[in-house]
Amino acid sequence: MSSVSGRALEDSVRISTKFPEMESTYSSMKSLRYDVIVDVAPEVKWNPEGGYKNLKIVVEIDKEIDAQTAAEHELRRRHKALGALRIVTERGLEVGDVAILDISATTIEQDESAAQAIPSAESKGFQFDTEDGDKVLPDFLNSITGIKRGESKSFPYVFPDSWEQENLRGLRAQFTVDCKELFYRDLPELNDSIADKILSGCSTIEQVKEILLEKFLEVEQTAKDQATDNAILDQLHRMVEVGIPPSLFEEQGRQLYGAQLLQIQANTKLSEQQLAYLSSSKAVNEFLQNQRENITSIIKQNLAVGDIYKRENLQVLTDEVVKEVENSISEFKRHDQDYDEERVKGQVQEVLEGSKVLEWLKEHAEIQYITK
Repeated sequence: MSSVSGRALEDSVRISTKFPEMESTYSSMKSLRYDVIVDVAPEVKWNPEGGYKNLKIVVEIDKEIDAQTAAEHELRRRHKALGALRIVTERGLEVGDVAILDISATTIEQDESAAQAIPSAESKGFQFDTEDGDKVLPDFLNSITGIKRGESKSFPYVFPDSWEQENLRGLRAQFTVDCKELFYRDLPELNDSIADKILSGCSTIEQVKEILLEKFLEVEQTAKDQATDNAILDQLHRMVEVGIPPSLFEEQGRQLYGAQLLQIQANTKLSEQQLAYLSSSKAVNEFLQNQRENITSIIKQNLAVGDIYKRENLQVLTDEVVKEVENSISEFKRHDQDYDEERVKGQVQEVLEGSKVLEWLKEHAEIQYITK
C-alpha cells in the first residue's frame, strides 16, 4: 500500500483473494496472505496541453429569458388576469381571443383507410389563448383564424423538424379542430388607476414596469451564468483524456442518485413502499447503468476542474467551506437523511473549488453569446 500512498482513492480498497484460498494458505503456512486492489487518482491529460487557458466559448441563450421580453409578457399576463371573458357572437376567431377547442389529428397516408390517430396531438376542451398561438404549434393560429363558434376546420400540417417529440418530427398529419366556445377579453385600460391591482404597492404603471424588469434582469443573469458554466464544462470534458476507476464512477453515480432522491422527496410525498424501492440497490444500479454516459461526463468535468485548480494555485477561504457545510447538513436533517460529515465537507470543498475555477476560466476565456 505504501507504493500508492497519497494517490489511493478513499473507500476503493478491496481484497481480491477468495476466502477459501486465504484459509488454505493459513492452514499450510500458518500465515495469512491476501491480495489487495486499490483504485488510484487518475492522471488527467489535456488535448491540447493547457488548452483550457484560451477557451473560445459560444453560449446559446433562449430568447424566452430576455429580461425585457419576459417583463412585457408578465405585465400582459397580469393585465389579462384583471379582465373578463365575453362571448363572441358575430365574427370568427381573431388574435387576442380565447377559444375552447376539440383537436384531433391523423397521419396522412396514400391509402386513406391506413391513416392512424395521433393520440399525443389530441385534446378535448383545450383553452387556446391566441396570444400564445405559436407555443401550441407553429402556424396553428393561421390555420384556424376566422373559425366561428360551432364550426369545424380541417387542414394538413407537417410537424417541424425541431418538434420536441422525435417520433413526430417531419410527420404529415391532418388536423381537425372544432370550436366549442369563442371569447374576447374585456380589459380595463392600462393606466395608473390599476397599477396597484397589477402589482401590489405600485402607484404607477411605470413603477410596475421598472420592478418587473428588475426582477427579470436577475432571472436573465442567473440563466446566462448557468448557460455559460454549462458551455465551459461541456468543452472541458471534451479536452481531457482520463481513465475512470470503477470506485470513482460508483461514488459519483450514487451522489447524483442521492441528490435526485432528495429532490423527489422535496417535491412529492412518497409512500414507505415507494421510498423503499427508490432506496434499493436495484434502483440505484439501474440508475448507474442508464446514466453511464452522463456520469462519465460529469466525472471528466470534475477531474478537469480539479486539475486546473491545482495548476493555477487557486484558493478557497475556510469560512466559505464552514458556512456551506452547515447549510448542507441542515438540509440533510430537514429531510431526515443520514449523512457523513467528512464526506459532506469533501463535497462542499469540491463545489467551492469548482466555482473558483469557473470564475477563473470566465476571466480568461473568449465568450460569445447568441440568441436561439
